[in-house]
Amino acid sequence: ELPERPLVLGGCCCSHVGAIEGLSARHGRIGVVWIDAHGDLNTPASSPSGNEWGMPLRMAIDSGAVDPNDVALVGARNLDPPEEAFILETGLHTGEDGVAAALDGVVGTYVAIDVDGLDADEVAVFMPEPDGVPVARAEELLRDVARRSDVLGAGVTGLRPDPGNVEPVTRLLTELG
Repeated sequence: ELPERPLVLGGCCCSHVGAIEGLSARHGRIGVVWIDAHGDLNTPASSPSGNEWGMPLRMAIDSGAVDPNDVALVGARNLDPPEEAFILETGLHTGEDGVAAALDGVVGTYVAIDVDGLDADEVAVFMPEPDGVPVARAEELLRDVARRSDVLGAGVTGLRPDPGNVEPVTRLLTELG
């Protein structure tokens, strides 16, 4: 049973799929802001690695829980060619500039934060990637999301066990209300 406003804390981004599907079933047309260094848009057939953690956003889209036009992929900088093709084919929004378009007309939003989308010097992440979004900039982005849409739920994944993560993650989630 999905709580009224779920907060998902998980190892990999697959943790977000159930919350997105449950919120979509409950509310109808929802938006998703997906902060991640990776696209998570592969399928078993397109994935170079075969790892499920490279597929959860695509799982949520292919299940019908969210339309690609209602998704903003922010912070992605390590995409596989099939993910790039999927973005072009579907009109999925990318970057911070895509958030407003993705949230236009939705009843509420789920925010997925894979911390590898953030600056690896500010958070201890499982799969660090260079040139991540600074935490202060991510706070501004999340504040904007909360102004544009009801935040129905959120999740944080990809953290390494480190007490230093508590403060930046708390700051990010506080911006979502």
